[in-house]
Amino acid sequence: MSALDPAILEKAQSWLNGNIDEDTKKQIKTLINDNPTELVDSFYQDLEFGTGGLRGLMGVGTNRMNIYTIGMATQGLANYLLKCFEGEEIKVAITHDSRINNTLFATTTANVLTANGIKVLYFKDMRPTPMLSFAVRHYGCKSGVMITASHNPKEYNGYKAYWDDGAQVVAPHDTNIIKEVQKITSFDQVNWNKQDELFSYIEEDFDAIYLEKVKSLSLSPEEIKQQKDLPIVFSPIHGASGKMVPAAIKTFGFENVHIVKEQAEPDGTFPTVVYPNPEEAEALTLSVKLGKEVGAELILACDPDGDRYAAAVPNESGEYELLNGNQTGSLLTYYLLSKWKEAGKLDGNQFMVNTIVTTELIDKICAGFDVECFSVLTGFKNIAAIIRELEGIKKFIGGGEESYGYLVGDFVRDKDGVSACAMVAEVVAYYKSKGKTVFDVLAEIYEQFGFYKENLISVTKKGKDGAEQIQALMNGFRQNPPKEMNSQKVERIVDVKASTITYVDSGKVVPLELDKSNVMQFYLADGSKISARPSGTEPKIKYYFSVNTELSSRSAYRSTEKELVERLEGLKQYFS
Repeated sequence: MSALDPAILEKAQSWLNGNIDEDTKKQIKTLINDNPTELVDSFYQDLEFGTGGLRGLMGVGTNRMNIYTIGMATQGLANYLLKCFEGEEIKVAITHDSRINNTLFATTTANVLTANGIKVLYFKDMRPTPMLSFAVRHYGCKSGVMITASHNPKEYNGYKAYWDDGAQVVAPHDTNIIKEVQKITSFDQVNWNKQDELFSYIEEDFDAIYLEKVKSLSLSPEEIKQQKDLPIVFSPIHGASGKMVPAAIKTFGFENVHIVKEQAEPDGTFPTVVYPNPEEAEALTLSVKLGKEVGAELILACDPDGDRYAAAVPNESGEYELLNGNQTGSLLTYYLLSKWKEAGKLDGNQFMVNTIVTTELIDKICAGFDVECFSVLTGFKNIAAIIRELEGIKKFIGGGEESYGYLVGDFVRDKDGVSACAMVAEVVAYYKSKGKTVFDVLAEIYEQFGFYKENLISVTKKGKDGAEQIQALMNGFRQNPPKEMNSQKVERIVDVKASTITYVDSGKVVPLELDKSNVMQFYLADGSKISARPSGTEPKIKYYFSVNTELSSRSAYRSTEKELVERLEGLKQYFS
């Protein structure tokens, strides 16, 4: 015990002396006596809002998700809401997905809010994240809370806070909420005395309101009628989208939807997958199995809270191929802009948005249609911020990020896996009615705008030491930037944190007009781009790789793709 940081012991002791339940006290004493490493990880810092809000491992301590950290965060949120909307009626919408402790954490949030005189609209049943975003807007709420850890492993949970526009909180609200939380030094400062009269349910009839909005996004109803029997497989991967995605697809007009039964029921232990992440091919194993059985022409899946989506389609060999987020994002962008142009609705007052780590192919597509495309920092809240800024000035068509998130229309202000699934089904049906496969369309896009291929490495560390290692990596990139990667010269370095663009040969440094963030980007002589970005919520660093070349013809698709994959592998080896 003597080797422990006294400050950490003091924090743990303050919990033991506080008004907490006996089981939590017992767990803390066990950590102090038997597991000092875990004690450090549990108390060395306080959970903070990052790009994904509040997120962490469940357990005891200030650095864990539990009813006390939830209560303190909610008290901070309540205090901030009462300051921002003094004298106004304040309503907050709340829901959750299927994760362990989600009902406990959601009701804890509701109780603390009502204790502070704030009205709570609580979804009677779990619902996907985009429906929470829409509910905030529909009911005129000042805020919203979604209890979820998205696609993280089962040991995690999280707390996404939303503002009055239905988007996740951004500056200055995010840091201001944290300041309010940091003022709470004792559990006695959390008001736990709930007021039941301020609590009401959002009933199932809200589903129909949301689905009507989703239905309004459809651009090709006639082609869907022709392809209404298109065999589609869907899996919610044990999450909250099992009801709403099939309903949305059917609302569009599709009648042949098959649900993966083994993954249909909500289950926070996610028993059939290693990770409940549709970005991972393993998570779609059962979906592919069912797809083969029913001859599916499209396989769709969502993460537990239904904001991310994934799609797989048969390739030329008849094997299901998982499209990455950049591919589906490019397909959706190209389709939406093509249909808007066909309808004569592109008049210069429209825009789209993506993030700085998303494929630059989307920028090229938008430029080809003379539609402005904004590139923002990672996190869908930054996309929503542009939508809010331009509301009433320009019309948002769609936008997304490489991590399987997309939004069509602006009635939701977060990525929407429900409507995205329905729209991807429409894209497949529309092009099938024209005699084209998804890969035919991708080839058309690549021939016209350039063949882009992307990949990702995600390196996760553990605890305080891991966070320090990742910080050291980023410091190394800044202090001793590489001059060459994969036998290609580094020509340009973008440091988003320092707001600089450095041209390596000349040494010229120019300012970068983008909000500061801990991101480094390296542009190579062959057009490759590498982005390094630490997570804002856990000790993890992501490396995003992008390569590109020209595609001479549809017949050269696979051979050119192979060349790009080899270049990607070379870059990945450099960072491995």
